[in-house]
Amino acid sequence: MAKPNLGEKDILNPQEAIRYWNLSRRRFHAFLEKTDGGDFLAYYKKRTLIIRMAFEQYLSKNPKVKEELTNGRSRTGKNQTGC
Repeated sequence: MAKPNLGEKDILNPQEAIRYWNLSRRRFHAFLEKTDGGDFLAYYKKRTLIIRMAFEQYLSKNPKVKEELTNGRSRTGKNQTGC
């Protein structure tokens, strides 16, 4: 049986989410620890699961967060240097 495409799954585990959105592992796990999760996190026993559609909506509303989870810090901030 072939593995489903991550874009077709409704619920992703953190490792799948990291691969799907090309995020930094360390930054994403730190984000999961400090966020309340809102509508995009679900818990099953000790497992943390990400609801794909809700997280996509969250990232589209908060592009700065996506940039920080991918590259470390936002390039669209006020403290941008001219380098």
